[in-house]
Amino acid sequence: MKIANLQAEKDFIQWDRYVLDHPMATGYHLTAWRRVIEDTFGHRTSYLMVKDEQGDVRGVLPLVLLSSRLFGKFFISLPFVNYGGILADGEEAKRLLLEAAVLEAKEARASHIELRHQDIGEIGWPCSPRKVSMRLELPGQFEVLWREFPSKLRSQVRRAQKEGMTVRIGGIEYLEDFYTVFSRGMRDLGTPVYGKDFFEAILQTFPKESRICLVSSKSVTLAAGFLYGFRNTQEIPWASSDRRYNHLAPNMLLYSSALEYTCQEGFHLFDFGRSTPGSGTYRFKEQWGARPVPLRWYYWLRDGNELPQLNPQNSKYSLAIKIWQKLPLALTTHLGPHIVKYLP
Repeated sequence: MKIANLQAEKDFIQWDRYVLDHPMATGYHLTAWRRVIEDTFGHRTSYLMVKDEQGDVRGVLPLVLLSSRLFGKFFISLPFVNYGGILADGEEAKRLLLEAAVLEAKEARASHIELRHQDIGEIGWPCSPRKVSMRLELPGQFEVLWREFPSKLRSQVRRAQKEGMTVRIGGIEYLEDFYTVFSRGMRDLGTPVYGKDFFEAILQTFPKESRICLVSSKSVTLAAGFLYGFRNTQEIPWASSDRRYNHLAPNMLLYSSALEYTCQEGFHLFDFGRSTPGSGTYRFKEQWGARPVPLRWYYWLRDGNELPQLNPQNSKYSLAIKIWQKLPLALTTHLGPHIVKYLP
């Protein structure tokens, strides 16, 4: 078997065919996400593919290089989303991909490689188990799911409905409303926000797979979520609500409506996204019936470095987060995309 770095159009076709046939693949393994990341952020990518003597694909590994003076240089599969990593037919293909990834990292003088796996088995690299994916198996009808919700949760959803809030689900026509709420929510959390062009690129690249869900009161959008579907799973990787209206529970109506839509569309699993066990977001997702699934993120570390801690829970960023939360929204919306493009 031989390693190749994805270049020719025919290789793109082979790659995607392999992904669509692989049982452990996610939508993020598709080459269309390479275009989204390259066009939006300008990052260098290395899409590694193993072929056998007959020219058939036996494994793939998408890698993105993030490089900045502030946060360093490292490869990740994949940044900005929850999943990525190796897909391979057997140990030999897996080994070749890992060796090729390490060679890429050494040549680029990267500090580490991060592979965001769901479950690939042992690969001999240090593993961080600190994150879980919160997932909910769905019945065929939303009414069945509704009856399973705790009474307190149902009353919170009804509270939003009684306030006259409306729900809209659509595509790129709702991008502006989504981004208005999302950018404010990220500022309030002390987190730099992605540029609007990132979400626009996803909606344009995946018009059938991506949707925006909005909860509004009159002409004001109070909560918004971004949905992405692949196979039998619908995920909500980005969502936010305007905390000035938290007492009206728009976020509860947002998630209830997203779940109802997901059931109607025939998905069997709803992925609430990753959380740290015991955190506030973990408990929020747990109340809907979601159960934790461990995420195994593996690391190659140059020169025996410690596991990277580029996350808001790192105490070294606490002061920066507090300052960011107090900045004007217009400023954080302008500066955020220039910073977050280097954060995994």
